[in-house]
Amino acid sequence: MANWLTQHLYVVYFLPLLLLWGLYARYHQKLASRATAIRDANIAAGMDQPASLHPIVDPSVCIGCAACVNACPESNVLGLIEGKAELISPANCIGHGACKQACPVGGIELVFGTAQRGVELPVIAPNFESTVPGVYIAGELGGMGLVRNAIEQGKQAVAEIASQKDRFSKQRLNLVIVGAGPAGIASGLMARSLGLSYRILEQDSLGGTVAHFPRKKLVMTAPVVLPIVGKMNFRETSKEALMEYWSEIVAEQQLPISTNQRVDAIENNGDCGFVVTTPEENIECSTVLLCLGRRGTPRKLGVQGEDSSKVVYRLVDARQYAGQHVLVVGGGDSALEAALAVADEAGTLVALSYRSNSFSRAKPKNREKIQRSVEQKEVVVYFESEVKKIEDERVVLSTPSGEQLLRNDTVIVCVGGVLPTSFLKSTGIEVATHYGAAQT
Repeated sequence: MANWLTQHLYVVYFLPLLLLWGLYARYHQKLASRATAIRDANIAAGMDQPASLHPIVDPSVCIGCAACVNACPESNVLGLIEGKAELISPANCIGHGACKQACPVGGIELVFGTAQRGVELPVIAPNFESTVPGVYIAGELGGMGLVRNAIEQGKQAVAEIASQKDRFSKQRLNLVIVGAGPAGIASGLMARSLGLSYRILEQDSLGGTVAHFPRKKLVMTAPVVLPIVGKMNFRETSKEALMEYWSEIVAEQQLPISTNQRVDAIENNGDCGFVVTTPEENIECSTVLLCLGRRGTPRKLGVQGEDSSKVVYRLVDARQYAGQHVLVVGGGDSALEAALAVADEAGTLVALSYRSNSFSRAKPKNREKIQRSVEQKEVVVYFESEVKKIEDERVVLSTPSGEQLLRNDTVIVCVGGVLPTSFLKSTGIEVATHYGAAQT
């Protein structure tokens, strides 16, 4: 009788549990196989290097809970392999940092650069202060290119500055903010909410890097709270809509922004303050917050003919190139988006030259779109190619199959910008190259 009861209990209770466990294990094995396949495919395609800020998982700490995998807003960036989280699509990671926040055991660090690809960044303390006391850095210059992250850093940096009231003097401004992009505008709002005296200087136009995006470019962001204004509830919007939003905020809040005001120097005046020099004036202040972009000076090709008037370094309006033969140089998002925008115009013939063998730095959506354009013969891509010479009516390309002579009316160079290293160093700020170093 006792044996019968034991067998009955085994069948009723334990067998279903074993079946459920088997299904659970099979499901996770399937997920692991899929993650492994994605990782290996990205390695084979040369897309195994993240563009900027990205996670590194400590396998000795990871418990395989998949919280980081589920928290990532992007698709298939992290996956579980052999019970441990791993970055399986490095090129798709855009530095949200949600994975680090979601990890319950602190097994994730956010880092810049890899052993193969270094990233130059100014040295910044956890409170956003540079190696020059009183000069702070937030946003893209410090490695935070996402709109949401730049805004958050700007707010936090100004809150830190406001806590250092012993630096302030009635004879000068509390703060000068350099840059009127998302970080700069958020910093200005934060400064106003905390009662600081301040000004915002922008060498170009309102919006910073966003203002230079191509017409109708989609901008990815996430909801974030702006001081005074409230919640900014964008997720995916156009450049034009975002610029209109910023303009309305600046007008409503009457933010003291001076556009077309280039900062030439920041010097310590020996009295616990600074003199910010522009071509028009010298401004005395107690602290400085740099909210600059990383691409203030476009990187050039250094080839014969590059000084021609037909060579430009950013796409503003694709309509002006209708009916032309256009060469776009570069393999990042700006290059792919420029090629796609120009290809949409009537009568254009678009070629895209990139020195690598894959578009590893571009977002998945852009890679998919450019692939469709290639299949539809709207864009011709030359991988592993370099511009050797720019002539009046053609461009000479070096390719694996030999020189290619392309008929050409316009060259759009989208190969990134030069970090304002000389400006930073002249201010006294140290710059370091990161090869997978932890975020400060």
